[in-house]
Amino acid sequence: MASYQYIALREKPEMERLAAEWFHDKWGVPEEAYLECMDAYLRNVTEYGWYLCLDGNRIIGGLGVIENDFHNRKDLTPNVCAVYTEEEYRHRGIAGRLLNMVVEDLKAKEISPIYLVTDHVGFYEKYGWEFLCMVQGDGEPALTRMYIHK
Repeated sequence: MASYQYIALREKPEMERLAAEWFHDKWGVPEEAYLECMDAYLRNVTEYGWYLCLDGNRIIGGLGVIENDFHNRKDLTPNVCAVYTEEEYRHRGIAGRLLNMVVEDLKAKEISPIYLVTDHVGFYEKYGWEFLCMVQGDGEPALTRMYIHK
């Protein structure tokens, strides 16, 4: 069984640029937007953090927490965003462990509930997330699912 390292970006701030590039590559959101959010987290301006799974020095999974993940329900905050695991590392519990890590970290900081938007059905429920409602994504014609973790 492989052993991966799970970290909050504050534990390895030198990975900020690499992490921003990695998330940009996965989601197409400008690298500068990730750097801005990560910088605010690293400077303790916000507790909305960034979490990574590493195989050696390679990022193989990650997610972040932001105010709003590009949807019309600005009152449902904060949002887990950019959940991604490299394809060859999927089905090993990496995303689930990252999700549990962020929930525990935010609860320890008295930040609860938290939300996320997704088109996936059945995955997030395994980690204690509950369907809340449908939301309108910015510039999206179809509604998408909003989940809550209390």
